[in-house]
Amino acid sequence: MSVKIGIIEDDAALREGLVMAFELEGYETASAGSFREGQTLLETGGLDAVILDCNLPGGSGFDLVRMLRGTSDLPVLMLTARSSELDEVKGLELGVDDFMSKPFSLAVLQARVRKMLKKREEPLVLSSGDITVDLRKGEARRGKEKLLLSGTEQKLLSCFLAHPGQILTKEQLLGHIWDTDGNYVDENTLAVAIRRLRVKVEEDPGNPERIRTVHGRGYRWQEKGRGV
Repeated sequence: MSVKIGIIEDDAALREGLVMAFELEGYETASAGSFREGQTLLETGGLDAVILDCNLPGGSGFDLVRMLRGTSDLPVLMLTARSSELDEVKGLELGVDDFMSKPFSLAVLQARVRKMLKKREEPLVLSSGDITVDLRKGEARRGKEKLLLSGTEQKLLSCFLAHPGQILTKEQLLGHIWDTDGNYVDENTLAVAIRRLRVKVEEDPGNPERIRTVHGRGYRWQEKGRGV
């Protein structure tokens, strides 16, 4: 099934260039050049993602996002000719998934759209037995009980649930939990996080049945009832 990208941009040359570039990549496209046309395009549906200009004849891209978010979680990448942080903050608060200022690199734009589409395909809820993680809400539960996890513990649990039964090396886990703010994460931090996570998800943390240590290799999430 083909993927369809909506392009709402008032600059005709840019709009046509984006249409051509995405169609050459194998995507279907639908385009609009004004607020009213964009509104019709979004209401028609059938899109998998949309590239939306901030300023449009007859209205604002922000208003289109506000209307869209009342009924849909369609991925939106917003474009603006201004480099104002206020625009970006406003867009993100309204639910824009990504933001780029003009002029921009076409290759980077296409990569960001691919990333949005890939994220949309990822499961929103991961589960194993009575353990669940809601990726959208950023919540984890054991049965009906909400688990109070640190950011590192949440990332670890999500990684384990996404790869049940698979041996994950320390290097793989460190790469997954690396602090995007640049704070250093080492093996000792990983070991501490594993111990704390076991306290919250294991019946007997001293004899873990879910987060198994595979000596010399790493760790493995063992789903209950699946054997060793």
